[in-house]
Amino acid sequence: MKFHYELEVRKMQEPILHQDKLMLVGSCFTENIGEKLRAHKFSVMENPHGILFNPVSVAAAVTQYVEKTVITADDLFQYNEAWHSWMHHSRFSALTPEAAVTGINASVAGAHAYLAAADHILITLGSAWIYTLTENAQNARPGMVAANNHKAPADWFYKRLMSVEETLSVLDNMLHRLFFFNPKLRIIFTISPVRHLREGMVENNRSKAVLIQAVHHLVNKFEKLYYFPAYELVIDDLRDYRFYAEDLVHPNYHATQYVWEKFTGACMNDETRSVMQELHEIQLAFRHKPFNPSSGQHRKFLDASRQKAMALQAKYPYLDLSEELRYFSA
Repeated sequence: MKFHYELEVRKMQEPILHQDKLMLVGSCFTENIGEKLRAHKFSVMENPHGILFNPVSVAAAVTQYVEKTVITADDLFQYNEAWHSWMHHSRFSALTPEAAVTGINASVAGAHAYLAAADHILITLGSAWIYTLTENAQNARPGMVAANNHKAPADWFYKRLMSVEETLSVLDNMLHRLFFFNPKLRIIFTISPVRHLREGMVENNRSKAVLIQAVHHLVNKFEKLYYFPAYELVIDDLRDYRFYAEDLVHPNYHATQYVWEKFTGACMNDETRSVMQELHEIQLAFRHKPFNPSSGQHRKFLDASRQKAMALQAKYPYLDLSEELRYFSA
């Protein structure tokens, strides 16, 4: 008898290579994948606006990168003795408007330059529920969607579920801007497997359904789009609460690792995965904590690791192993 259905993931036509530049935008699940990509020496820029969940905020952020939008203190609001932006994660909040503006503008300028040369952008959508600002909110424009609530009072927001048509329109406009700005760019869409149970279980499923319907419509419309089924791998393939953290919302290490292995299998070729395995072995040596750092045995270990790292660096000069080589040569 078969007790587990393993999802076959369709392979990307143009796989990700180590020479490529990747931008990652979206939910907290994006940051899990970004951490693994960086550990394997891929060139990655991750969430220049901070973590974003809904399609409106994602599209607005990407449009700002394309336009290299510059904000001023007039675009901020003050709450709880700090200055915040409704379009950004709280990691950009600061005690003074000058500090917040400087951090936001520097991040957008960096994202503009990076996106212009990027080969792939991975967009992870988390929720189709949006929170529009009411007249009670500080510095609110009519219909403005908050990317982050910054722990503001509930009466500052009006919650509603986006329709499939609305989601399609927002994302379609974003895609046209991206293709015009960087014609070589290829786009990977994922739906976050993180469950937004704060909205309610039924409401979470309604939200994911909107995102899935809209994204698949776009993937069928554009050649340069690819859908990676992170959501389906956790919800339908693994399909067990033991693959969630204690909050029963976020996938745990084992689930994330499973999705990562499926991602590399579908989105990378054999040579890239072979290099990643060699890098993994070097990283294990780099993180090794010796019992006696001054022993001859440890010096031999460092020298052998340095030789492996130098050989890999010589074979693939686009890899940055400078930190590891400094450690092995110490």
